[in-house]
Amino acid sequence: MKKNIFYAQSGGVTAVINATAAGVIQTARRYRNSGSIGSVIAGRNGILGALNEDLVDTKYESTETIKALRYTPAGAFGTCRYRLRDPKEDDSEYRRLFDVFKAHNIGYFLYNGGGDSQDTTLKMSRMCAQYDHPLVCVGIPKTVDNDLPITDNCPGFGSVAKYVATSTREAALDVASMCKTSTKVFILEVMGRHAGWIAAAAGLSTTKAGEAPHIILMPEIAFNEKRYYARVKQCVAQCGYCVVVVSEGLRRPNGKFLSEADERDAFNHAQLGGVAPLLADMTKRALGYKIHWAVADYLQRSAGHIASKVDANQAYALGSAAVKLALGGTNAVMATVVRKTDKPYRWSIGHTPLSRVANKENKMPRNFITRDGFHITAPCRRYLAPLICGESRPPYKDGLPQYAQLKNKRVKPKLKKWKDGR
Repeated sequence: MKKNIFYAQSGGVTAVINATAAGVIQTARRYRNSGSIGSVIAGRNGILGALNEDLVDTKYESTETIKALRYTPAGAFGTCRYRLRDPKEDDSEYRRLFDVFKAHNIGYFLYNGGGDSQDTTLKMSRMCAQYDHPLVCVGIPKTVDNDLPITDNCPGFGSVAKYVATSTREAALDVASMCKTSTKVFILEVMGRHAGWIAAAAGLSTTKAGEAPHIILMPEIAFNEKRYYARVKQCVAQCGYCVVVVSEGLRRPNGKFLSEADERDAFNHAQLGGVAPLLADMTKRALGYKIHWAVADYLQRSAGHIASKVDANQAYALGSAAVKLALGGTNAVMATVVRKTDKPYRWSIGHTPLSRVANKENKMPRNFITRDGFHITAPCRRYLAPLICGESRPPYKDGLPQYAQLKNKRVKPKLKKWKDGR
């Protein structure tokens, strides 16, 4: 009997994660037509879809709908932030997963997400080996933070980088127009817990001295209030205004986040956000300027209308490659992007052991940040520039983008309802 593929999306969504789903499904359909495999069974809300036996059979989706996923943002099947238990303490979740996969004849496990998600895939592969369960596990990278190691970049990052660089340039024109009698400082907060890749991407909008952003604040460089105030004051004096882009994970010299909520997620990560209004208040108190601030938040990662074509193409290629790796029996690996040249930008697809990427972070190299810590260097610009190139535009109707709408036809459950002991 032909084995099915289990595919699920995990963690924060991106503008191109569904392009990866399209790559998985379309490639699998070609193999299905040749009689090699069965169907792609998608988990609703990540790994929870498998635990709860909440599954979707993608064979009921039309060719046109799957094709439209390539330019549709967010997670078409839903995602989750859920950490599987340590199997040494409690292996009940894994035994449940094996039961579900056996009941639905699933022989391949494809998990699409960031570092924590790759950890889930790695745990699954190890437990399969321990229990002698026949399941090939392949991770597919995804994270706007661009903080997975080994892979040249992460799907989702190129599009958020394009959005942030574009928004910074456009907002700067607005502020420059009004700075004589109004706002002097504009602060844009972007995502980036431990790595400043997204904030750094705003630097692409600078083409000559004096252009915004004038200051980029990244988690890799400890925040120095006095030096920051001096630079803002200098920018306003020289340019008439100052545009600041700040990562949500900006840290004080003692290592603590400048803005941190009391709440934590399933992986014990502090809930961040709110550094822009905090920084704006601090700057106003210190310098007295009129200040505006904005938080890009979900807008930056869901902007399908301005997605990078390079990003979308890589996301699709990684999904397609994951299917081929799985069917070829390549287990416990993550598909990767391999950069061949910067200019012209050439890349290919490779893979690496999951143990090299799970729960590991790739931060900005120090030589990508200027000596003063406030901007990006030429090597950083060479790395970032190709990733935002091209447009992956959706079709428009009545002035609005038209995105894929899936049927998400549920697979009939075969097991008893899962009762989580947590």
